[in-house]
Amino acid sequence: MQLACVTVAGMRAGGVSPAASAAYMPLSRPLVTSASSPLPARRSARLTVHLHEEDLPESVVLTGDIAVDTETMGLDPNRDRLCLVQLSDGGGDEHLVRFACRSDYAAPRLRALLADPARVKLFHFGRFDLAVIERYLGVRAAPAYCTKIASKLVRTYTDRHGLKELARELVGAEISKQQQSSDWGAAELSPAQLDYAASDVRFLHAMRDALDVRLAREGRTELARACFEFLPTRAALDLAGWPEQDIFAHA
Repeated sequence: MQLACVTVAGMRAGGVSPAASAAYMPLSRPLVTSASSPLPARRSARLTVHLHEEDLPESVVLTGDIAVDTETMGLDPNRDRLCLVQLSDGGGDEHLVRFACRSDYAAPRLRALLADPARVKLFHFGRFDLAVIERYLGVRAAPAYCTKIASKLVRTYTDRHGLKELARELVGAEISKQQQSSDWGAAELSPAQLDYAASDVRFLHAMRDALDVRLAREGRTELARACFEFLPTRAALDLAGWPEQDIFAHA
């Protein structure tokens, strides 16, 4: 069984359940890699999940492109507050930054990382995460890459573009979405919530690699790049009041 180490940085009293602060906890879903996958292994034998409060500590050094996800109280960025930001550089650890109710979202180190123009931020459905990050952290997390958009451009043989389906097909991994709708603002986050949150960024680097191969094969790399460049603007339109209306449509 593979294990996840959970460390809690600057933990407030009652901030995480006692089970989550144990030295090791079993993952709810073990890592499963397809033997036929042409992709090189990116994960270390031991998966490590670090939970931080309000910002990344100075000791955390993430290199290269960064996989990013968010957890919120709901699906309206203007109404539902940001509770958690998940990060991975593909090297074997996931870092979760938790924000308390009525946080000021100062987070200078996290904000600098997300705003760094030299790093591509990898998302799955980046439109939502970019809007949430801009709304609460005040930065535009660009340049961005969205695996859902890339999937829709090359996996035209299916209408299933969720993270779970992509992880299974592209990297041979099984992930659980049971905690997708749960209370991320709770006083205690369960081990299952922490594992779910970490799994949302765990495979994005490998998925990006597989999707890039298909984009190149189908001659859609430049089209994808143009979509990714527009994505922060699409998120800004959502925040400004045009979440459903297609302003490019004739009607």
